[in-house]
Amino acid sequence: MKSKLPYWITTALFAIALTGSGFATLTRQPPLVAAYQHLGYPLYLMTILGLAKIVGVAVVLAPRLPRLKEWAYAGFVINLVSAAASHLAAGDGVGGAAAPLVFLALVLASWWTRPESRKLEGPAF
Repeated sequence: MKSKLPYWITTALFAIALTGSGFATLTRQPPLVAAYQHLGYPLYLMTILGLAKIVGVAVVLAPRLPRLKEWAYAGFVINLVSAAASHLAAGDGVGGAAAPLVFLALVLASWWTRPESRKLEGPAF
């Protein structure tokens, strides 16, 4: 039997990080408000993304729901790649893109190491 430890370690780390980010975004913490303004995004996007992060983490952690899990992982990848690209486009350099890229690595590691019980049935890529 394959160890589930790598899955749960990477999943716990990204779940903690993205839940914290989701709540900080939803409550419009001043550093995040400044970051959204710096990137040129409207502040109402904070509500949408904050809620999406919290719901996505809940779906990934919930038992079963393999199709929703795939969508949640896809949403995290899109969000984090977009965040890194936004920082690079705004001139923040690699340092500005570092946090989203670290979170992206955790999300991808969680997805890659997930146990069979959390995968969709069907052909693998």
